[in-house]
Amino acid sequence: MAFPPERIICLTEETVETLYLLGEEKRIVGVSGYAVRPSRVRTEKPRVSAFTSANVSKILALEPDLVLTFSDLQAEIVATLIREGVQVHAFNQRTIAGILDMVRMVGGIVGKQEAAEQLAQQLAASFEKAKAEARNRPCRPRVYFEEWDEPMISGIGWVSEIVEADGGIDVFPNLAREKSAKNRIVSTAQVIEAAPDIIIGSWCGKRFRPERLCRREGFDSIPAVRRRALHEVKSNIIL
Repeated sequence: MAFPPERIICLTEETVETLYLLGEEKRIVGVSGYAVRPSRVRTEKPRVSAFTSANVSKILALEPDLVLTFSDLQAEIVATLIREGVQVHAFNQRTIAGILDMVRMVGGIVGKQEAAEQLAQQLAASFEKAKAEARNRPCRPRVYFEEWDEPMISGIGWVSEIVEADGGIDVFPNLAREKSAKNRIVSTAQVIEAAPDIIIGSWCGKRFRPERLCRREGFDSIPAVRRRALHEVKSNIIL
């Protein structure tokens, strides 16, 4: 691999955002269709993948020096690219600490270690500030974060950390510690029993539709649904 790599393809959003924040977006030659931060990325960079699928021929045509991926859900894409002789780095950050390490590693890959360390420290300070502000809040709502809708997948570790830091209570904290999304699948019965006060949906970039969620059998008994405390996170973010 050339160092630093001049032609990088990012198959998830967080590495795209990191490279833009480091001022190294010129190295990006292809992105996931879910990349929306910063907003100009959608007009500046060609889209070459969804999340669990990718246009391998398009990736190869872009002649990347390096492809950045994330999680076990992209393992088949990674294997295919490796067989094609492409250099691949697979990140697997699951916690706030893991995210900060990812930022530092991306910085190291493109020769911007110092800037990446500064960015990681800024993000860590922002997280600690949120935690401090949340300590003065009078109540702690129960929160269900839905990462995906079919099947229903609850929030990853760093999402659980953010919910707790902002003064909420993650209704599935044990599942958040799981390393695979397949192990975070929940049933409607589990969500109903958890009785969240707030439901937040990301659906990994797919449009969150509260009306569909409300139509699930038994969901009309959930406090969050009765109060319409249903909110959308439009994209994955660093922090």
